[in-house]
Amino acid sequence: MAGEENHSGKRGKKGSMSRKSSKKHPGFDGHHSTKNFSGGVSAKTAKASKVSKHQIDSGPQTSFLRKQVDPETKKYYSEIANVIEGTEVDLEERSVICGNALEESRGKEVELATDYIISHTFQTLLEGCDVNHLCEFLRSCAKDFPYVAMDRSGSHVAETALKSLAYHLDHLQDDKAFSDIEETLTMICQVIVDNPIEMMYNCYGSHVLRTLLCLCKGVSLDSPEFHKTKSSTILAQLLNSRPEQLERKDSQHLQPGFPDQLKFLVSGMLNCSREDILSLQTDQYGSLVLQTALKLLVGHEEELMHIIPVLLGCNMENMVEGNLIKTTSVQNLLRLMKETAYSHLMEVIVEVAPETLYKELFTKVFRNSLVQLSYHNCGNFVVQALVSHARSQDNMELIWEELGPKFKDLLGMGRAGVVASVIAASQRLHSHEHKCSLALAAAICSTNESPGCIVPRLLFLESYLNCKDKPNWSWPKGVTMHVMGSLILQLVFRFPSEFIQPYITSIAAMEAYHVLEASKDSGGQRVVEAFLSSNASAKQKRRLVMKLRGHFGELSLHPSGSFTVEKCFTAGNLSQREIIVSELLAVQTELSKTKQGPSLLRKFDVDWFGRRPDQWKLRQASKESAYKDFYSTFGSNETKSSKTNSFLAETPRTSQSENLKEMRKEIDATLASAAAQSSTVQFLAKENSTTKTRTSGHKRRAERAEHKGETSAKDFVGGDVLKSKTKKQKKEKNHGGDEKAVEKKKKKHPRKDD
Repeated sequence: MAGEENHSGKRGKKGSMSRKSSKKHPGFDGHHSTKNFSGGVSAKTAKASKVSKHQIDSGPQTSFLRKQVDPETKKYYSEIANVIEGTEVDLEERSVICGNALEESRGKEVELATDYIISHTFQTLLEGCDVNHLCEFLRSCAKDFPYVAMDRSGSHVAETALKSLAYHLDHLQDDKAFSDIEETLTMICQVIVDNPIEMMYNCYGSHVLRTLLCLCKGVSLDSPEFHKTKSSTILAQLLNSRPEQLERKDSQHLQPGFPDQLKFLVSGMLNCSREDILSLQTDQYGSLVLQTALKLLVGHEEELMHIIPVLLGCNMENMVEGNLIKTTSVQNLLRLMKETAYSHLMEVIVEVAPETLYKELFTKVFRNSLVQLSYHNCGNFVVQALVSHARSQDNMELIWEELGPKFKDLLGMGRAGVVASVIAASQRLHSHEHKCSLALAAAICSTNESPGCIVPRLLFLESYLNCKDKPNWSWPKGVTMHVMGSLILQLVFRFPSEFIQPYITSIAAMEAYHVLEASKDSGGQRVVEAFLSSNASAKQKRRLVMKLRGHFGELSLHPSGSFTVEKCFTAGNLSQREIIVSELLAVQTELSKTKQGPSLLRKFDVDWFGRRPDQWKLRQASKESAYKDFYSTFGSNETKSSKTNSFLAETPRTSQSENLKEMRKEIDATLASAAAQSSTVQFLAKENSTTKTRTSGHKRRAERAEHKGETSAKDFVGGDVLKSKTKKQKKEKNHGGDEKAVEKKKKKHPRKDD
């Protein structure tokens, strides 16, 4: 979830799972450490901690004794490794060698796959063999698959085998291959559901289990949905979330899935005792498996309505929709949400919960507890998820009642993520937008202070909040701008302009060198771009653009800065665009060598400006006129009523705006084509004019020479050639004329060869 800015960078006290630890345990790839980080387990769940610790410290060997590999077998697979790693082996021969080597492992798959050295060779074999040998290998070791998956080396072999299955699913040749894969997965799932708890607790086994769940669903095993590691990226996606995005996730599969196996596996994992479920919820690795299962079942409301109540600890007997959560269990849920692992699980629950269940959770569990949870270092992430997935304006009303008056306290406690979530939900649901804007401004700027300080303070939110003398705080030097403060400003500039006048006044009043510094910072430049794309007036935007004059060339050379230059070009008037292009022309050679340079140069017609500046201006004027006419006819009401005069102003991000962008590209292409034709016609006309001038000159010289009797052969030759050319041009010019007139002319002056 959100990357909240606790100064320790962690959720909770020592021993709890932190956001920074996600770099060490990033989703599917976080299985290389043998250390147990399930610190969210309390004394009441000591049993879960004991089980997890025992399994991770002792490994799967506690319940399974792995045989040692004999020297002869080691030598054989060492030779195989040397052969298949050679460049001289073609693909077909490689596949045969890999298949034969896997056949030789029959009956010894577990000890070979869990051997530290040979496991690397097995990964290569599983990647290079055909689907038949791959399925045979997995079916042969299916009964011991959990032990392979829970081993430090074997887990890599198990994951490679599943990824190879996914690859073959993408390249299916016949139905038999699909049936073989389906049969293989069924065997593996049947073995796992016999004892899923041990595998879910294990750091390696849980990773393989999540990969298997994705394969059964048909989701790409490399899907970014299950590999989020950067907290800022997660928060940005969370703040831009839309309810329809959850539905789209269910249909975006990159390969065939196995829905029956998925349901069988998930139900088998949940058919545990109540004690096991309670301990899994508060175990780091068990929670991760449950989170993955919930995400993969998005859109399947019937399944979710059975699974989520189990995870909430509801009594499954006499369940009645709308009355699943008993009052007696509310306090227990609020306590669990302050545990690290369960807070992660609850974040996913509120994201995927069907409408009726979300409403019950909101009213029975979260209502009147939002402030309490927001102040907690784990609970605040749950609140962010709940607010970000608010379903209606009624939800927003309850959220505002509790959290709206607490903006200043939340910012002071380092809970800016909660504030950002409320602002994003307000903008998405079009509810309490003006109130959110006023509350944020009041939290950062007192009534007796100038509104000009709002944007700088939010850009350096942490620096401002840590300052003891806040009224005399000033723009710090050499300090990176605050990620969360920048995100909040980006959200604010999406509001209608009448709600955010203090923010517009503040950013427009910034000193030129502060605007430049913001444009060079990764967070600050997005704020500048958000302002230039907002509904602020064209005059205010152009005022900001002029403050970057003399630095557009410098900014364009940076990959991220090029976007800011483009937004400035979009918001500027014709004279400002001319300034921008002239500065880009000065660094054209250097800019063309960058990744973003050719596109930027082409977009702004920099080369054309260098050769024909007057015609470049005419072309820009034509574009402006065309866009104005187009938007006045086809633009949305918001676009038509916009006060901006910029013909490239961005429209709201809707499906209609996407169509407008496509049409805008067509206008660009049409205008470019028309300009090219116009320049060609002008060039030909100029050439014809030059030829006529030269011809008349030659004629006059020839007449004078003939009259004086001093005509030279050179003059006559030149005159004859030019006369011939002129006649030919006239003939080509009249080629498309009246054919009858041509025939009449032929009769009057018949050719001798006729």
